[in-house]
Amino acid sequence: MKSNSVNASIITIGDELLIGQTIDTNSAFIAQELNKIGVWVRRRLAVGDVYEEIWQALDEESRQSDIIIITGGLGPTADDITKPLLCKYFGGKLVVNEEVLAHVNYLFEKVFRRPGPMLERNLKQAEVPDVCTVLHNARGTAPGMLFKRDGKVFISLPGVPHEMKGLIVNEVVPYLLSAFKMPAIVHKTAFTAGQGESMIAELLKDFEPSLPSHIKLAYLPNYGMVKLRLTSRGDKKEEVEKEMIPYFEKLQELVKDFLITNEDEGLEIVIGKILKAKSKTMGTAESCTGGYIAHLITSVSGSSAYYKGSVVSYANEIKENILGVKKETLLSVGAVSEETVKEMVNGAISKLNVDFALATSGIMGPDGGTDDKPVGTVWIAAGNKEKVDTLKLNLRFDRQRNIGMTATNALNFLRKFILANS
Repeated sequence: MKSNSVNASIITIGDELLIGQTIDTNSAFIAQELNKIGVWVRRRLAVGDVYEEIWQALDEESRQSDIIIITGGLGPTADDITKPLLCKYFGGKLVVNEEVLAHVNYLFEKVFRRPGPMLERNLKQAEVPDVCTVLHNARGTAPGMLFKRDGKVFISLPGVPHEMKGLIVNEVVPYLLSAFKMPAIVHKTAFTAGQGESMIAELLKDFEPSLPSHIKLAYLPNYGMVKLRLTSRGDKKEEVEKEMIPYFEKLQELVKDFLITNEDEGLEIVIGKILKAKSKTMGTAESCTGGYIAHLITSVSGSSAYYKGSVVSYANEIKENILGVKKETLLSVGAVSEETVKEMVNGAISKLNVDFALATSGIMGPDGGTDDKPVGTVWIAAGNKEKVDTLKLNLRFDRQRNIGMTATNALNFLRKFILANS
């Protein structure tokens, strides 16, 4: 199913991105929002605060993309060079925009309420190239700027994520929808857990070659799960979705033993849907994951309907005094043991007054391991008032990945337990 494509490049500017001091979340958000309206992001790149490299990036990306979106370098300090560069690049001169100036004054006088006169560098935020269209930044002082050249659209946005997001949603997306005839981009996503990428690919070895050339299958592994995404493009969304249905159904059938959900959603959302449907509640008792599982669950809006709380029992005294883990259990088999996580679940069910509880205890590393219990040894328990099941993991990664893998495996273990015992 062929369609005309609208392509984009995203350029993020800042030395802090290149040295890893700041993680680039801006380009991910922009790409997601562009994809929703049918814009295909061809490239995402980061460049430092170097005049020549930014200029070169603009030249290169404009040769292959219809839309070039730039973030960063619009602040009031000397290292913010994007605005004067764009002014020269498009052959303009900097002028004071009265609407932006009024907005900057409003922010400092009414919103920020900072004492004393406004600094000259703050007032310069109202200067923009006279060859651009100003995009109103309701959340900050640096306006967005839109330029056109040879049928290409260049959009410069502040690098502050909160401000950038407001501009994308309120200014950029509405403009692009009016300026371009967008194709439809359709994704269908299935989540699997319990098998690695290579084993899932083996299950799909005959399926993938059978796909039409315009339908692409992507494997996206992460923390014990593999996301499978089918993507297709066309002129009409309804036609693209209709064509995708039989292929997506076949995909789900082939991986049914490991399928968690056929939506682009995490385990924390899946478990929430199950609990809400069954009118049940849950809680967590976390040791080695330190509240990370609770964080995942409560990141979902509306989770208070089924999630009551957590006991982060990092120390043995908390396991014993709050959750009621027996002292003799801790002395005889230790905190990282099947017996301990079972007692943690029972204590959580009692203390939190929930239908289901999930417990974790392990050695995340890099220190703390022994010959009997090396780094990566983890015990997980899930249960209700009648029954508690356990799972042992032997992980081999660094601390952060071990925590992530434990959380994923624990949530999936709980999911299976709820479905089997309710």
